[in-house]
Amino acid sequence: MPKLKPSTQILRRETILDAAETCFARTGFHRTTMQDICKEASVSPGALYVYFKSKEELIAGLCARERAMFDEKIIALQDAPDFLGALQKIAQHYFVEQSAQKRLVSVEMGVEATRNPKVAAICHDLECNVAKAFLGLFQRLKDTGRIAPELSIPEITEVFLVMGDGLFWRRAVVPHFNAETVIPGMMHTLHALLKPVSHAPIQPASLQSSTKHTVVSSKALPQKSQPKNKKKSEVSL
Repeated sequence: MPKLKPSTQILRRETILDAAETCFARTGFHRTTMQDICKEASVSPGALYVYFKSKEELIAGLCARERAMFDEKIIALQDAPDFLGALQKIAQHYFVEQSAQKRLVSVEMGVEATRNPKVAAICHDLECNVAKAFLGLFQRLKDTGRIAPELSIPEITEVFLVMGDGLFWRRAVVPHFNAETVIPGMMHTLHALLKPVSHAPIQPASLQSSTKHTVVSSKALPQKSQPKNKKKSEVSL
């Protein structure tokens, strides 16, 4: 069989992943067979096994694809002047605009992870990536003086993830659930947790990674020692 061009290989791989996603959403992970996916993708079993040798590998492929798209959104979010507004757009994408098919596949993956160690490891890696991304984002916002939260960054991250998981689950299982009516309240809660500092300057993430400079308020700067000949009246109490 002649070797396919790289662009054709990428297209075929994506077609197979799309077919697997459709089958998993339609009949569930257990009931879906590799033959079902071949039929949906219009490829032979031999062609399918060139790219994916099991349903677990297909799940890994779907997760890797979602992770790549998520990472792009996080990168764009880092330098957003209105980071809360940018976060709300991400929430709008995942909780309102995302197709019902992707929602069902995510539920299937979560359920399968409770009994399949391979799928559990794949889902765990994806969840860790999401948690690490938001933890890093919130920490950068704090380090650059853009937020002044009372709770620790790990605590805020955990609360944020719990809110997101809850919103996702209700959208997945509650008929006629309208996430658009809930997102504003969730953002209001996040605003209260993060406590944005409106006057804080924005430091691009590219600079943050190459320098340890931190933007802080003047009150947080270390006080200079007073000269020995300073008069007492000039020393602040």
